[in-house]
Amino acid sequence: MRVILDTNVFISGVFFGGLPARILGAWRDDRIQPVLSAEILEEYQRVGQILGGQYPGVDLEPFLTLLAVHAEIVEAPALPQPVSADPDDDKFLACAVAAGVAVIVSGDKDLVDQSGWRGVRVLRPRQFVDEFLSRP
Repeated sequence: MRVILDTNVFISGVFFGGLPARILGAWRDDRIQPVLSAEILEEYQRVGQILGGQYPGVDLEPFLTLLAVHAEIVEAPALPQPVSADPDDDKFLACAVAAGVAVIVSGDKDLVDQSGWRGVRVLRPRQFVDEFLSRP
């Protein structure tokens, strides 16, 4: 299943565990295929560097390398007009539309509020795990 992981899900999975780590585990087990754009990858790197300074025992670099090699990276032009209350979230919607991905996993309320826009579902990590990862 092709999915887009919001930065909060990807970074939380690497640094803090919980449901986001379970979602990353599904990637490891070939149950999901992350899809991202260059803008999303840049945000992962930027936020990861900030947290890396606060949690020096966690190394984000191997995950970023795996993404560069094993994720599907698409060109996602900016949306013609803002959609989300937080325009910084629009890159995830733009990626979904450009790649034809039906699901974004996010804990961000502004992005979750856009669920259904152009047929893209935005699910919280718990919803995604319950719906897609709880069954074998």
